[in-house]
Amino acid sequence: GIGGFIFTVGAMMVTRSIPAENKVAKYAGLALFNTAIGFSLCPMVALGGPLLLRAAAITGGIVGSLSFVAANSPSDKFLYMAGPLSMGLGAVVVASLGAAFFPGAAIAPMLHNVSMYGGLALFSGFVLYDTSKLVTNAKNKQNFDPVNEQFGIYLDII
Repeated sequence: GIGGFIFTVGAMMVTRSIPAENKVAKYAGLALFNTAIGFSLCPMVALGGPLLLRAAAITGGIVGSLSFVAANSPSDKFLYMAGPLSMGLGAVVVASLGAAFFPGAAIAPMLHNVSMYGGLALFSGFVLYDTSKLVTNAKNKQNFDPVNEQFGIYLDII
């Protein structure tokens, strides 16, 4: 519920605030964040079985291949996508809210499709963008912090 959300966001904020030089505390914060994410995803395990395993395998394949493409492309190839991705996120959020507030309307099935397939395409684009941003920052930043940089990709996957 809302407590799990607050715990997850708090753990992420604590982890991001720890300097990269303090590796033990940084990775302890990352472990705390992963624990919070694990607790929030536990109810999905109740569905369990082959469905969850298949979804995890397909997600890993999609994210792995998109990250491979972004990491091996020219460093700024996907960085232009920030604006269109933000607008697409707005459209998916509006479609999700419309489907939630008007479930019996004739347009509700289309809004569900926009939420599902639009969200899939949108977060695939976010994986490309975040991976490209991570590679560019790793090459150009003086004080590169891989733990803080990975949060974007991690949240795209979840």
